[in-house]
Amino acid sequence: MFARRDARAAFGLGFLLSFTLACAFAAQSSLAKPEKPDKDAKSRKEAKSPSDRTVWNLEGGAYFMTDGGLPNGACFRFSGHATAPWFFNNLKRIDDAEGTTYRRGGEVVTQFPDQLFVTLTIKDSPCSLDLDQTEVRPPLTKEMLGALRLKLFWKRGVALRPVLNARLTGGKMEALEPYAQDLAKNLPQRFEWTYSLTVPSAGVPLTDSLVFVLETEDGRFAARVAARL
Repeated sequence: MFARRDARAAFGLGFLLSFTLACAFAAQSSLAKPEKPDKDAKSRKEAKSPSDRTVWNLEGGAYFMTDGGLPNGACFRFSGHATAPWFFNNLKRIDDAEGTTYRRGGEVVTQFPDQLFVTLTIKDSPCSLDLDQTEVRPPLTKEMLGALRLKLFWKRGVALRPVLNARLTGGKMEALEPYAQDLAKNLPQRFEWTYSLTVPSAGVPLTDSLVFVLETEDGRFAARVAARL
């Protein structure tokens, strides 16, 4: 297990370049499919019991997390948070017999704000929590991270459409120290990377989810996760 160290260093610039290229050419991705009407929406509403009502507190925004891995055996935790100033304050999602609505007090909210502020974290992480696993895995390096491509999509039903003009605004790399300090000299150095970006979201319905895809240079999925409300 590792703890964060406060010392900061330059982060993988290759990842930033790949992010820019992925956004520029996302419209050509095979993941992007034409949107189709949700034919099952009406039937799902009718299937709900009139007494069913669930309220979700969306204060603070949308959080997401998944585990990823590379073909060479390196593993990582991919997590993040999407928010916007004041927008999520007192925002609630209500699921009932009529479907899903979003409310802020007495106001019905239907769309995201003009832009979202997203924080992404990629942390070198064990591939398994099984303590009996003795296989040594390679550490995640900035060269490996620099070879990854980040793609963003809005998802509605099963249809994906690329996010255009997302902008990466900063990042940092922090060294992770093992909790067992006496073993530190015998262990490879491991890191955590944090990135900040802005995502245009004007006119996007709150029922859409924001999908993050990390791909290797040869197009394999390294991780995929969605921020949904």
